[in-house]
Amino acid sequence: MSEQSSLNNAQRRFLRGLGHQLNPIVQVGQRDISENLVANVEAGLKAHELIKVKVHDGDRLDETAERLCKDTGAEVVQKIGKVLLLWRQNKEEPKITLPKS
Repeated sequence: MSEQSSLNNAQRRFLRGLGHQLNPIVQVGQRDISENLVANVEAGLKAHELIKVKVHDGDRLDETAERLCKDTGAEVVQKIGKVLLLWRQNKEEPKITLPKS
C-alpha cells in the first residue's frame, strides 16, 4: 500500500459506505499470491472499481494489501478483520464518481 493516498477523507468515507454492502469477490488462501489471483483482482477492479478481498490468514493482511496494491495499482480504502476494500478508478469507463471533498 502506498504511503501517499490519492483519496481524501471524504472520498474514503464515501467508498467505505459503498463497500459496506459488497461481498468479497476474491479470496486469498494460505498459499502465496499467484498470477491468477492478481488477474482476478485486476478483473474485479476493472469491472467494479471497488471490491472486497477476503484474506484467510489475517496475520498476512498488511502484506497481502501491499502486494495487491503494488501489482494492480489499487488503493486500500479499508482493512477490517480479514477483509480488504480495494479501489481503482477505471479510466476508460468510470463507474463511481467520487465527491470532490
